[in-house]
Order: sequence, then C-alpha cells, then structure tokens
Amino acid sequence: MERLVRLYRGGSSAAAVVLLLGFNLLPLAGVLLWGWNAQSLLVLYWLENGIVGLLAIARIVGAAGSVASNGPTPTGSWTSSASKVFLVPFFLFHYGIFWLVHGVFVFALPLFLGLPGLTDTGAPIGPTTERSPTDLRWDAIALGGIGLAISHAASFVLNYVGRGEYRTTSPVAEMMAPYGRVVILHVAIILGVFVSLRLGTSIGSLVVLVVLKTLLDLALHLREHRVQRQATPQPGHRVDAAAR
Repeated sequence: MERLVRLYRGGSSAAAVVLLLGFNLLPLAGVLLWGWNAQSLLVLYWLENGIVGLLAIARIVGAAGSVASNGPTPTGSWTSSASKVFLVPFFLFHYGIFWLVHGVFVFALPLFLGLPGLTDTGAPIGPTTERSPTDLRWDAIALGGIGLAISHAASFVLNYVGRGEYRTTSPVAEMMAPYGRVVILHVAIILGVFVSLRLGTSIGSLVVLVVLKTLLDLALHLREHRVQRQATPQPGHRVDAAAR
C-alpha cells in the first residue's frame, strides 16, 4: 500500500485513479449481488484489452516524442509523421491478431478444462437461479465493458492530453505499451479463472480475482504515468530550443 501511495504522488490524475478503482470494482458488485461468473469476467477483461488497443492508436497518433526515443520533436516533423503512417496499420494488424488469438483461448478455456460449453441465458441482471460457471452473462459483459471504457478514456483525456504526456512519449513507445499490460494482467487473470473454474466458481475465489486484478491494474497505471510524468516538462521549466 505504501508503494502505491508513493507511485500516486508523482503519477496519475486523482480523477483517473478514482474512475479506475470504481469501474474495476464494479465486477465485484456483480459477483456479490448479480451472479456474475468466472467465464463472463474472463471475456470482460479480454474485451478491455481491445479497448486498450483502440486507445493505443490514438496515443500513437498523438505522440510528439522522437521516433527512436522519448523526447520532443520539432512541430510537424516529417519523420515522426511518416513513422505513424507505418506504425498505426502495423499495430492494428499485429495487436489485432494477438487479441483475436487471445480471445480464442478465452472462449476455449471451458473446453480445455472439460467443462460444459458456453451458453447465453439471456437473463437480466439481478439475483437468479444457479448458473453454470461457463454461462456467459452478456448483460454483465456490456455493463462492465462500458465502465472500463469510460475509465480508460478518462485516463487518456486527463493524463495523456491534460497533463501533456503526449509531448515526450514516442510513437514506438506507445505502440509497445499495451503488450506489457496485457501479458502481466492476463497471466494473473487466467490463472485466477483457471483456479476458480476448477473450484466450481466459488464467490470467494472470484472476489479475490477481481480485487487482485484491480490492485495490479492500479499499480501498473500509476507506474506508467509516474514515468511519463517525470519525462514531461512541467509548467515554468525551460525547454531547450533544440527540443522545441
């Protein structure tokens, strides 16, 4: 906890942190009150990675740092613009394939575990009868997805644009950033869901999964924005003419 406090002091916008915590903990209410299950959480978090990828495109386009390394480049630099023309479609193809393959694994996990196939009950949110741990809750996925999209969009507006992080980050750095987050978070999430499904989707294991995902996501968020904050010139600081 002390580490998170230290990261926060030099890191993200307070509003972005509040939204991240609030919308990441929405699935906790879903598990405790509305019967959200392990497979629905897994699909929700996979969908979140798609949202992260879409926002990464905006971050690549907006990045004003040099192509080779972080640091400001002259306004309208043709080298930076040319790199984006190549990087954006490359990222769309490469991350898109990565995300789709990841999705195949997400939907095939019950079969891998020897559990019943996925079904769509179409039931509304609320207390319901007992469900299979692999019954997809599309209402839960839609609600959770909207919340996580708001959280990531708010961070983009408040931190990347509002705090000027785009000035010093490079298109290449922004292209690579989503992969680290996806790998770290989903190794933890998939292991958690694997354990939960094998235990019969006990509420306790799902609660632990959501809380751990939230804390890990918060730590990654604060570390990322602390690094970018330190690299961003603050108001009143001189910027060398060569970097303008």
